[in-house]
Amino acid sequence: MAINLYQSISNPFSGESFCCISANADTYTMQWTLQSKGYVPFEHIHYRQNEIFRVQKGELKVIIDGKTHIAAAGQVIVVPKGARHIASNNKEEVMDALVSYTPALDYDKFMMCLLGLTTDGYMDKKGGISIPMMGYCLKKMKCQAMARPTKIPAPAFNLALRAFYFIGMIKGWNKLYKKYTE
Repeated sequence: MAINLYQSISNPFSGESFCCISANADTYTMQWTLQSKGYVPFEHIHYRQNEIFRVQKGELKVIIDGKTHIAAAGQVIVVPKGARHIASNNKEEVMDALVSYTPALDYDKFMMCLLGLTTDGYMDKKGGISIPMMGYCLKKMKCQAMARPTKIPAPAFNLALRAFYFIGMIKGWNKLYKKYTE
């Protein structure tokens, strides 16, 4: 059974919680909560999507291409497609935001894989998802809503996706992919 994106799922390491609010061809929007000291596990780039943070409670810090942006309740931070970025809770209190991705592309399936791997505990100690397993899913789904960790150069990442797909076929990761998406 596919991951229910409309049910809140948490990453206990990073302090993040995700719950889809709406999804259509134009926009994928989710409620995103960061606990005190919560963070996105690694800097990344969305190739084809803008990411819009609408802070509802608390204060969010987003570093975009090396420049720090702070938003309090009622404020918005827009990360344009192709920009390197990482986000964290800037206060000791819980931070809530609506996060939208435009265009939506296949972000729903991307999130099914990300949250499925999170739920099943395929993460490192910082809360980062298993890059090989997520890479398998991205390649399997021919992902349009691709997000790449910036610590991996684009040519190496593209080559790694092919390797992860091959490894995943051998290790039977297709069972997980089907579990998360069908």
